[in-house]
Amino acid sequence: MYSDRIRLSSLHSKVMSADEAATHVLDGMTVGMSGFTRAGEAKAVPMALIKRAKENPLKISLITGASLGNDLDGLMAEAGLLARRMPFQADAALRKAINAGEVMFIDQHLSHTVEQMRNHQIKKPDLAIIEAVAITEDGHIVPTTSVGNSANLALFADKVIIELNMAHNPNLEGLHDIYIPGERPNRQPIPLLKVDDRIGTGAIPIDPAKIAAIVVTDQPDSYSTVTPPDDETQAIANHLIHFFKKEVDAGRLSNSLGPLQAGIGNIANAVMCGLIDSPFEDLVMYSEVLQDSTFDLIDAGKMVFASGCSITLSERCNNRVFGNLEKYKDKLVLRPQEISNHPELVRRIGIIGINTALEFDIYGNVNSTHVGGTKMMNGIGGSGDFARNAHMAIFVTKSIAKGGNISSVVPMVAHVDHTEHDVSILVTEQGLADLRGLAPRERARAIIDNCVHPSYRDALNAYFDAACKKGGQTPHLLHEAMDWHTNLEERGHMLKGK
Repeated sequence: MYSDRIRLSSLHSKVMSADEAATHVLDGMTVGMSGFTRAGEAKAVPMALIKRAKENPLKISLITGASLGNDLDGLMAEAGLLARRMPFQADAALRKAINAGEVMFIDQHLSHTVEQMRNHQIKKPDLAIIEAVAITEDGHIVPTTSVGNSANLALFADKVIIELNMAHNPNLEGLHDIYIPGERPNRQPIPLLKVDDRIGTGAIPIDPAKIAAIVVTDQPDSYSTVTPPDDETQAIANHLIHFFKKEVDAGRLSNSLGPLQAGIGNIANAVMCGLIDSPFEDLVMYSEVLQDSTFDLIDAGKMVFASGCSITLSERCNNRVFGNLEKYKDKLVLRPQEISNHPELVRRIGIIGINTALEFDIYGNVNSTHVGGTKMMNGIGGSGDFARNAHMAIFVTKSIAKGGNISSVVPMVAHVDHTEHDVSILVTEQGLADLRGLAPRERARAIIDNCVHPSYRDALNAYFDAACKKGGQTPHLLHEAMDWHTNLEERGHMLKGK
């Protein structure tokens, strides 16, 4: 019975349909929604809003933790519901609307959004829609499979709609650690000293008087779309494991490495899976999304604890984890993303950050977001939070794309998300370039020799040699550097004559 999960009896009268709850959302509102990378998003009320928007034009500015599941981002974009969206997305239909200029997308470091709200630099939500597994005796919200920005969105909003999702295992309660930093300039240090510390509360402590509606649902999260490792991703993992072994032998890392962070997606997940057959033990994770690889490592006895802000799993892994949550619960914690991604914590506890690049250039600048320098893919996510502050900032990608028409290593990236100053290690299936302590010309030599696909190596060597003859601290031939991108746009291949 859903009433057992609403433990403050005065809130029982707030239960209503999704259509009724959606009437609280007015045209022009800024709306906060739970959800982080296809996990823990509100489901029924967004669908009711989509229905309304199709019948009568309705526009909102939408703020979440990251991307939403159940195709909601795309469905909202296609219904014309979204005027603005932030801080991250990963949906093809929404991406199309963003690149057409139909939806204004604000691409942010994921630790920045609620901090800017707290300091009145961006607008706080008028209303928040938050998925919950339970409501406590005090009217506080127990999140489901993600925390993301949900806590602050609920605290900042004038009204809150709660989606009580019966599809989620009630044993999720007790998994969360909700800590809200104080106000500047008198904020106290965040008292997290170890990855497995708990420093907050198990629920979002809102005033129950703000709860305008409770909608009871029974719909699971979407499965993640990760695929098994292939030869290239396995090669990337092997290069990284070999590098870690050398770091351990040199005394720069212990055999438990350091707290690991891994970005979302197939490559990062495959790299983490590669650690299962490595000699490293007692691994811990301090990351955003806990993916299949996290639980594969736990099951293999390799990982002893994982801290994140959401859990996003494939169909293969989902039932194993959520059907046996008690097996994993003492090894997990979910936090707000401003804590999981907090720059001071990332630096202090010594994170090894592993994130995916769209492309990087011969000096180590990384493009994570824009295809061809103009078209948004997904967003920067948390990669910048970790890269600039990590003990070791690692970016991984396959060396070529689109059947070899694209080199992922170029003379100059068409868009810069992470400058050369923030990048320590670059890895492709071809090899690994350790850029620490290298000047720009040395970085270029390491990247070309180790990371570039053979079909592009001669061209990049020729470019670099010619640029060095021209001179400069960071030698470039600007026209030729941009030719790689214009060739692709005009001819379908980065190299002339192909």
